[in-house]
Amino acid sequence: MRCASVSNLDLSTRNGRFAAIADGDDGAPVVMLLHGYPDHAPSWRPVMRRLAGAGYRAVAPWLRGYAPSVLDGPHTIDQLADDFTALADALSPDAPVRIVGHDWGAIGTYPALAAAPGRFSAAVTMSVPHPGVFRGARNLSQLRRSWYVILYQLPAIPALVTPRRDFAMIDKLWRDWSPGYTPDPDEHARLKDCLRASMPAPVLYYRSIAKMMSRRPPRVSVPTLNLHGADDGCVGASLTDGQHRWFDGPFRRDIVPGVGHFMQLEDPPAVADAIVGWFRDHD
Repeated sequence: MRCASVSNLDLSTRNGRFAAIADGDDGAPVVMLLHGYPDHAPSWRPVMRRLAGAGYRAVAPWLRGYAPSVLDGPHTIDQLADDFTALADALSPDAPVRIVGHDWGAIGTYPALAAAPGRFSAAVTMSVPHPGVFRGARNLSQLRRSWYVILYQLPAIPALVTPRRDFAMIDKLWRDWSPGYTPDPDEHARLKDCLRASMPAPVLYYRSIAKMMSRRPPRVSVPTLNLHGADDGCVGASLTDGQHRWFDGPFRRDIVPGVGHFMQLEDPPAVADAIVGWFRDHD
């Protein structure tokens, strides 16, 4: 495997400027790595290293609303999806890219694939299934897990509560969502610095969930692999059943044993191997 050489990028797109980190040779096929909440681009580093070693150009931007990327809204799922297409246009104007989305990165990936299938050659979504599976779902266990979603519907309060006691709420979410994982203290402190500089933008996305649920779920033709941790404390693995009906192209769901929600940090080799295998099967 090649030695890692992560570089910083300043990407100018039709939707504004995005900061990103990148690894891999210029001119190699582009893989966009899109983080979720509460997270940021550097959490992709262990996977980026392996993707670069497999011959890809791995690029992980900070999403809209996360410093040092553009902070201005709207902070909606529609805007996320359009940002992903704009990033693909900027990174690879002449060829489709491969896309990997985790958590909110996954939520934005599904409508991006539906709206601009020609921009993406293959996709991997992680820790959040296709939104169609949530329609009409009655799962008391999942409702208990989603208490924070209800909190984030309130005006003003989330931006006050979330940073309290050095983001103690964020610490709780990471413990609950990845119960077998302890984040590196220095990296976790840098994540909190990002969130501190970004609030309230990251929590505003949650207000667009109701609008997403009221719409017809997007149909996806781009080959898509959904990865989900067996021990995910955010979205139960059982909710990933039945996704195939929303996919018109190749689709597979894999449950990854021994990991929770932040699987790219918990088991980077397994995650990277799954991503590379899917992309190579659909080149």
